[in-house]
Amino acid sequence: MTQIQTGRRPVTTPTREVVLEVRGLDVHYGHGPGAVRAVSGADLTLHRGEVLGLAGESGSGKSTLAYALTRLLRAPGVITGGEVLFHSRPQGTGVDGGTTAGPVETVDVLAADAATLRRIRWSELAVVFQSAMHALNPVARVDAQLTDVLKAHRRSMTAAQRHERAVELLRMVGISADRLRSYPHELSGGMRQRVMIAMSLALEPQVVVMDEPTTALDVVTQREILEELMLLRERLGFAIVFITHDLSLLLELADSIAVMYAGRIVERASAAELFRAPRHPYSLGLKGSFPSLHGERVRMEGIPGSPPSLSAMPTGCAFHPRCAFAMDRCSRETPPLVTPATDLAGPDGVPPSSRASACWLQDGQQPAPDALALPLPPASAPLPGSPS
Repeated sequence: MTQIQTGRRPVTTPTREVVLEVRGLDVHYGHGPGAVRAVSGADLTLHRGEVLGLAGESGSGKSTLAYALTRLLRAPGVITGGEVLFHSRPQGTGVDGGTTAGPVETVDVLAADAATLRRIRWSELAVVFQSAMHALNPVARVDAQLTDVLKAHRRSMTAAQRHERAVELLRMVGISADRLRSYPHELSGGMRQRVMIAMSLALEPQVVVMDEPTTALDVVTQREILEELMLLRERLGFAIVFITHDLSLLLELADSIAVMYAGRIVERASAAELFRAPRHPYSLGLKGSFPSLHGERVRMEGIPGSPPSLSAMPTGCAFHPRCAFAMDRCSRETPPLVTPATDLAGPDGVPPSSRASACWLQDGQQPAPDALALPLPPASAPLPGSPS
């Protein structure tokens, strides 16, 4: 992990070493002819230290994908295809004082047995669930909930060591240690959210999946928590899969972004590329649905219509009924997620293979609208939230 200096604070630069791979993941709800395909052929790659954003409207399949890649999907959800490979590289000293340095170990999460899942969950692959501030046990004090994680996964730790670690975890997320004896209802929403984040980091995992962790909070508290989270990432070096409907938030936080619509990933790009030149009409619509923090005031257009029902999907491209650029071909054929041959590496050095879109406008045969075909502006163009 390397760091570069900016005008605000050190920023962790993700390595090119892959820590998590999702390949061709399919998820259905139900069985037989009436099954609903909630995730279709999802491909994702997460590098060490990277923040990978997953964006899309409600019902696009983001949370289902998160539960599937961690094998936490409940019935009637069924994983029907694909693979999830977790490349574990234990390093440093564990919270129980033991050395955990070792070679890369690849775990096929979808084929792993119960013992393997128990070993990697929370210790190496942790989750902060949607509406996490309501996920705490209402009749257990904070210290009991934090130390239970340690008791289950670090059995060699003494009670005193577990208490010391719980104090450290609370301080790490900006909460006083005297809150250890509090019940969840005695904490504010922001504090409860911080406790959940502290719990997810208790065993120093390599990957943390965060499913809309700040959606229910006010913008000031959200900002504080996200700033703290990014500082923790820089300090501890974990990678994040950050799920949200707010593309403007991901443009500020993420290194790379995957946009989902109706269960499919329709665009993958670096945050800088997606901000400057979206290549899919849906990405362009999401970007235009949030006000910019820089430049002139513009009218927010949004996206007309609503996402389709997964049980009654339109033929061809699922987005074509809402798309201002739709052609006859769009209603007949489903475009694959591919990288156009003309898509060269961007100014931030992202290789061409990492950027892809599922749109017939990008196949090199159809004239693309200017908004979707512009080359990247100069690298000096500011991202949301960056210094002007």
